[in-house]
Amino acid sequence: MIPPLAEGDRVALLVPGSQRYLDAVLGLLAVGLVPIPLDPRLTDAERTRILEPLSPALRVEDEATLDALVAAHPWTPGALPRARPMHCTSGTTGVPKGVWSGLLDDEAAAALVAEERDLWGFAPEDVNLVLSPLYHSAPLRFAMGTRLAGGRVVIPGPFDPALVTDALARERPTTLFCVPTHLQRLFAHWDAVGTPDVSSVRLLAHAGAPCPREVKERLIATFPAGSTWEFYGSTEGQFTACRSEEWRERPGTVGRARPGRVLSVDDDGQIWCTVPPHARFAYFGAPEKTAAAWRETPRGPAFTVGDLGRLDADGYLYLDGRREDLVISGGVNVYPLEVEEALRELDGVADVCVFGVDDPAWGQRVCAAVAPGGTADLSPEALTAFARGRLAPPKRPKTWLLLDELPRTLTGKVRRDDLRARLAGG
Repeated sequence: MIPPLAEGDRVALLVPGSQRYLDAVLGLLAVGLVPIPLDPRLTDAERTRILEPLSPALRVEDEATLDALVAAHPWTPGALPRARPMHCTSGTTGVPKGVWSGLLDDEAAAALVAEERDLWGFAPEDVNLVLSPLYHSAPLRFAMGTRLAGGRVVIPGPFDPALVTDALARERPTTLFCVPTHLQRLFAHWDAVGTPDVSSVRLLAHAGAPCPREVKERLIATFPAGSTWEFYGSTEGQFTACRSEEWRERPGTVGRARPGRVLSVDDDGQIWCTVPPHARFAYFGAPEKTAAAWRETPRGPAFTVGDLGRLDADGYLYLDGRREDLVISGGVNVYPLEVEEALRELDGVADVCVFGVDDPAWGQRVCAAVAPGGTADLSPEALTAFARGRLAPPKRPKTWLLLDELPRTLTGKVRRDDLRARLAGG
């Protein structure tokens, strides 16, 4: 039985992604109810920790409850979402925060849908192939945009290169969202079985983590010309979009501000983004954290998620990393992303992550975890010698951690805390 739900109530979704899941999200949003998409693998303790401050009126933890929810709140094609799903921040520095858009009036609801449709071109003939879990904001946004435009969504299940390859051949998708790790696994699989026909794809967008140059170049070479994009955003909101052709002209950029947004960088290098009213948010039940994320600008309210970057004269944004990842060694600011990009130039480096650990002499010590690929010499001595020729002394890693594979989240982000724990454990 589904209890009566009032406008603005929150519903926690703790079941795997499926067509019914997507039906539930659209049906809830259409009547002003707010889904909270969460990883169904969370333990009871994690569920309590995350959901207690969000006070959901209902937890959906099994397929029977999901079916009953869809039956109680069916989605009618054409009905617009009157809110954004309440996604939770990753919680790497504390309890995850619920990102709350508030309830949208008809004008704001239409603007929210139109913005995504205008940027990505969602249309009735689209077929969106879902590669990432639907509880993450980007894949859910692409799936919703497709369904709202009258298109079809294909959800093959947990990511598997063979299943994705089969779906590409069978379903002939037109749009995909992925993270760089998905691309690396797909290309490795295609090296073994052959590259499928991807001529149906008009849009492949990637985000979530830096994309290695060789992966980006192969992406461009494999998929139809003009079809590949990168975008930069967060749980809180979207900042930029960038065609691969623009990236080639300006290597390393994540693009310019999306339509309706204005980017700026303060004296500390922190990125701020002014957004239209329908894209504003608060951290649910956390007014002090909300206030810290927003400031007034001549162009209107702007928010930050603590990322650092640079804008060139043409408005193209380049990321330097997250403020929380900044390493201060001997009083010098070291941006891990800069060091990682330099180390990726070494033949045989398949993956790399730079991070800091406490050091009694330097305050923090620069460390690098490296996953080798190929037969190149990646001994600590060889890595140190390479870094000496590319990086100033404060930026050179002092400690190397060699791993077969870097620990990552399902959205492709490296788990830096895991690396620190491995280093501490020897």
